Amino acid sequence: MFCERISRLRGAVSSSDRQSETANTPSVNCRHRGVETRGRGNTGRFIDTVMPPTYNADKRLPATRMARHIFVTGGVVSSVGKGITVASIGTLLKARGVNVAVQKLDPYLNVDPGTMSPYQHGEVYVTEDGAETDLDLGHYERFIGTDLSSEANATSGRVYSSVINKEREGQFLGGTIQVVPHVTDEIKRTILSCAEHLQAEVLITEIGGTVGDIEGQPFIEAIRQIRKDVGRENVVYVHVTYLPHLNSTGELKTKPTQHSVRELRSMGIQPDIIVCRSDFPMPAELRGKIGLFCDVPADAVIPLPTVESIYEVPLVLAREGMGRLIAAKLRLPEDDGDLSAWEDMVARLRAVDEKVSIALVGKYVELEDTYLSVRESLKHAALFHNRKLDLFWVHSEQLTSENVATRLASAQGIVVPGGFGIRGIEGMILAARYARESGIPYLGLCLGMQVMVIELARATLGSICVNSTEFDRQVEHPVIDLLPEQRSIERMGGTMRLGSYPCRLVPETKAAGAYGVDLVRERHRHRFEFNNDYRELLSKNGLVFSGLSEDGRLVEIAEVAGHPWMLGCQFHPEFKSRPQRPHPLFRDFMEAALNTVPPGSQAQLPL
Repeated sequence: MFCERISRLRGAVSSSDRQSETANTPSVNCRHRGVETRGRGNTGRFIDTVMPPTYNADKRLPATRMARHIFVTGGVVSSVGKGITVASIGTLLKARGVNVAVQKLDPYLNVDPGTMSPYQHGEVYVTEDGAETDLDLGHYERFIGTDLSSEANATSGRVYSSVINKEREGQFLGGTIQVVPHVTDEIKRTILSCAEHLQAEVLITEIGGTVGDIEGQPFIEAIRQIRKDVGRENVVYVHVTYLPHLNSTGELKTKPTQHSVRELRSMGIQPDIIVCRSDFPMPAELRGKIGLFCDVPADAVIPLPTVESIYEVPLVLAREGMGRLIAAKLRLPEDDGDLSAWEDMVARLRAVDEKVSIALVGKYVELEDTYLSVRESLKHAALFHNRKLDLFWVHSEQLTSENVATRLASAQGIVVPGGFGIRGIEGMILAARYARESGIPYLGLCLGMQVMVIELARATLGSICVNSTEFDRQVEHPVIDLLPEQRSIERMGGTMRLGSYPCRLVPETKAAGAYGVDLVRERHRHRFEFNNDYRELLSKNGLVFSGLSEDGRLVEIAEVAGHPWMLGCQFHPEFKSRPQRPHPLFRDFMEAALNTVPPGSQAQLPL
């Protein structure tokens, strides 16, 4: 009967029309057997169709090499450490010689975090290809040592936008668009395309949020379906939960983990491995208890207590057997691989006692995650010089000409990081002035370079009417200004200068000495640039333009002549620093700081 119905409907369309519509119209996909619909094809005609009786995933998803997949979900509470866990799993697999890639899927409806408040989201991490992504991608790159791309981060907003655009283009042939299968298909396409593009043997995908979040349900359903699509033997589910500690009884409680796993199982996913985060050591008997109630082997319950440094986590997971478990389930090399370099780094972290004091002057210091990559880059540089970072946070809004010397008196170096908007700018300018006049090493990142230029220009011109047009559109001396091609842009999302750009270094400058090469590539995220109308004036008054774009048009790095170490860069070097390979600018800044005795720590000589 079904075949007869199909024949009658096909007979209603002439052979030539049918060929035209077949060539120009994507096939309709639906799970519902025998459901009749009407849809408008790309030809503009209405055609009757009957949904196919079976679901053919191969026709809807990109063809890809058979990558294996690890899906990491979270339970009980957010911010429990999924990102560090994912990065650490990647480290263990890379030590085994596995080509691993990592991806983060965020259920929020923003297309990307680029327009989100730092207080809402923390740092926006920029990839080589200019994607504004979740800060967890910074952890992934730092731990695994691999540059990721825009495909490594997707959100509900991006997924839904893609589905809606396809519907507007008529790609669904008039079908009813549903969360399942259309949204889940788009999520699966995002996952499988990432694995294919990055040529990964294993793709680790973190699902943001916690199990039970309404906005996260399509992602959970999509990763459930992928197990069927690629084969159960090619998928591992890792669930990261939290064990709260009750002071009244001195116990770690497992009930929230049990409920979290029950919620996950109700959505069709049985975790293979459960990682239990806690602030206290987990007794051995709890592994058996959680394994019993959550239906996993006791050795697949991995304790992960809080450690002093996040870089210890791969070693903790390795000791608890995480690497061997995953290797066995995915048929990967069974040996533990070579973690000796990582072990040496952690041993050095533990052994270092002597500190170096650095002040970070910013406008979002209430949430330290806003400057996560800056903080980690400073740690990398300090460790390179066998020092422990003593970082103190200074809110730029609270700095005044009366208190700046007191607040920064103990700093051996000052960092002013990036940001947007006028709030706190004058405090950053005061910090730059203090560093210049006191001979304290200064590193300005993006906005930090701009305030360094503004401060020096004010001193040169003897006028306070010097600023960026971001903060004062009618300022007399706009030493920082929009590029002409940026002035007509109205949309905020994704319209800045984003991603990796080349920078030509000027010989015999501090920048050239740090890098040791003539040409580098660095990641950008900004709209405003140095105004070349002031290049000649400031170059005659102590500003050295030590890094330029390849055409010489844009100032990428500026230094203050005659200063022990005062440098600002228009890009974000913090995105390319690694724990075993600190960024050259951070490394040399830290060296200068080590050789600096801050005014506040100079001892009084006896009379």
